[in-house]
Amino acid sequence: MKPVRKIGLRRSLRRLGPGLITGAADDDPSGIATYSQAGAQFGFSMLWTVVLTLPLMIAIQLVSARIGYITRRGLAATIKHHGPAGA
Repeated sequence: MKPVRKIGLRRSLRRLGPGLITGAADDDPSGIATYSQAGAQFGFSMLWTVVLTLPLMIAIQLVSARIGYITRRGLAATIKHHGPAGA
């Protein structure tokens, strides 16, 4: 049997990276109130939208990650570098 490797909290958080901060930043009080009201009003009837939006969200994350990996810049810096000067 192989020994079980313990992963510390700090190392686990590093693996999550900026996605954890980005995900947590979206849950502000006004967003939570909106989500609660929408959930109370519509229940599970809007759950079908997950089937459409989840693949699109994954695609955007992958494209952004690949652009960042290749250019070694963030997405905003890459757009600024390649975009028009006055924008």
